Amino acid sequence: MVLRIKKKNKKRSIHLSKQLKRKNMKPNLTIIGYWSFIGGLIVAVLAGFVEVPALPLVLFILGLIVGLLNITEKESTPFLVAVIALLLIGVAGLQLGKLTPIVVPILNNFIAFVAAAGLVVAIKQVIVLAKSAK
Repeated sequence: MVLRIKKKNKKRSIHLSKQLKRKNMKPNLTIIGYWSFIGGLIVAVLAGFVEVPALPLVLFILGLIVGLLNITEKESTPFLVAVIALLLIGVAGLQLGKLTPIVVPILNNFIAFVAAAGLVVAIKQVIVLAKSAK
């Protein structure tokens, strides 16, 4: 990407990548993961009131982003325990069958979101364990 800046009737080209290197700026991926998590939760709840055809795919992709960018190796074990608990609560809530019609789609959306994040973190953890076993 090139920006053109006029300064005293002269055009100068500034390459953003070089400028970022000079300032030692790096994109903060944790912020993207954080907002993906918040967005996924909000979408999961709000979509319980409106039917959206491609919503499970969107929630799954947001869950993948959260699992890739937001969870560090140090946080992976507590996160996986929390994912197991949340999935069990969601599935148990669906199996009761006495939930209101609004709660069932919210739980389905939440399960799709959390399961994707848990899948990524579990695969990352298996890779770490396989590397340490060598």
